[in-house]
Amino acid sequence: MRPPFRRASGRPEASVARGAEGAAAAMERYDEAVLKAVPVPDFRQNEGSLTSTLRTLLFFTALMITLPVGLYFSSKAYVFEGTLGMSDRDSYFYAAIVAVVTVHVVLALFVYVAWNEGSRQWREGKQD
Repeated sequence: MRPPFRRASGRPEASVARGAEGAAAAMERYDEAVLKAVPVPDFRQNEGSLTSTLRTLLFFTALMITLPVGLYFSSKAYVFEGTLGMSDRDSYFYAAIVAVVTVHVVLALFVYVAWNEGSRQWREGKQD
């Protein structure tokens, strides 16, 4: 049997290993205590509200992209040039105004829906 390896400090290697094992055990106990002390949030409760919020956001994102662009081109071609007989220059201007007003209407609707959804969720949470 080989004698234990000695370090420069004169202590055998086996005692250093036992000290490391003791430190590892203490860290495991510390980690377990920390994990037990930290509450784990339950995201399953909020899953319905998160899904609802995401759907609302995606709906208004699609509305914000398609509605102003669609109204710009359709009002330019069919309303201002077709029905009212305006020139290209005037129809660009008025179609841009229609698109800008549409953007503002969609933003106002989003704020209204988000505000009511948030207050509804707050009331439901308050009643629990």
